[in-house]
Amino acid sequence: MAEDDVCTKDGTVDYLGNPANKRKTGTWKACPFILGNECCERLAFYGMSTNLVRYFKYQLHQHSATASKNAADWGGTCYITPLIGAFVADAYLGRFWTIFCFSIVYVIVSMLL
Repeated sequence: MAEDDVCTKDGTVDYLGNPANKRKTGTWKACPFILGNECCERLAFYGMSTNLVRYFKYQLHQHSATASKNAADWGGTCYITPLIGAFVADAYLGRFWTIFCFSIVYVIVSMLL
């Protein structure tokens, strides 16, 4: 009877395939990391996207049309890559490792810009 109260009743299992323990699973351990990551990512995205055309135009000496096209391409790429991340998370790594790996890539690319 005590075993029934500890395990979930909806068929969920832990990473080893055992019935999930209510006291050890489903907690908010990763939530601060995910929220902090999303806040920093949004801040970096909107901070860069507002100045990107000016950067392309005045620092890289691109024509206005080329600078606008490159900024639009960058924005489109930023909106498409979550689909790639979703596929990688569902098929291979899992959501937390995917968030971690793509966060590292995002930080490295942001520092290069």
